[in-house]
Amino acid sequence: MKLSSPSFTVGQAIPGAYAFCVPSPKDRVTLSSNRNPALRWDNVPEGTKSFVLICHDPDVPSKGDDVNQPDRTVPASLPRVDFFHWVLVDIPADMREIRDGEYSQVVTPRGKPGPATHYGARHGVNDYTGWFASDANMAGDYYGYDGPCPPWNDEIAHHYVFTLYALDIACCPVEGRFTGADVRRAIGGHVLAKQSIAGKYTLNPDVAI
Repeated sequence: MKLSSPSFTVGQAIPGAYAFCVPSPKDRVTLSSNRNPALRWDNVPEGTKSFVLICHDPDVPSKGDDVNQPDRTVPASLPRVDFFHWVLVDIPADMREIRDGEYSQVVTPRGKPGPATHYGARHGVNDYTGWFASDANMAGDYYGYDGPCPPWNDEIAHHYVFTLYALDIACCPVEGRFTGADVRRAIGGHVLAKQSIAGKYTLNPDVAI
């Protein structure tokens, strides 16, 4: 199976249009257009009955003590954990692309609705759900795609990994409000093929990509 994107070059910087935040000279960061990137795939294995798409950032700081703190940095040596940005299941077996901005075109305070979405597919909640849980203005269930917004003082650029799974089942065995971790567990034993591509993003002007 082959996965590609016309929205960014694999291994290079993801354009700010697909991010949750972009750099700002006044306030360090400001909200962006938060569009989902376009994705295309082919060479699908025989017997595919649905697809799952997951986007995650494996470079999120495991401790938040230094995150976005003036006169401090998030050290490159800090252990990192996964942060899910997009969880989409039950993508029909005859689909071969997701269009630019088809699932997200703006930052939506308190999150976009779900789980139902286009073509009979379903969205899981992404990890902004937990990140904003204590923020009275932003708290809610963040279904669907919400793009990059790494700490503006992180010493490393973050990787954003888009992984497409071809499954031998038409419906992913998760119900209600589910997460990326739930989906990874649920599809065990049902994956016919998978393919990943990744781009990079940083809000730190001192970090090169």
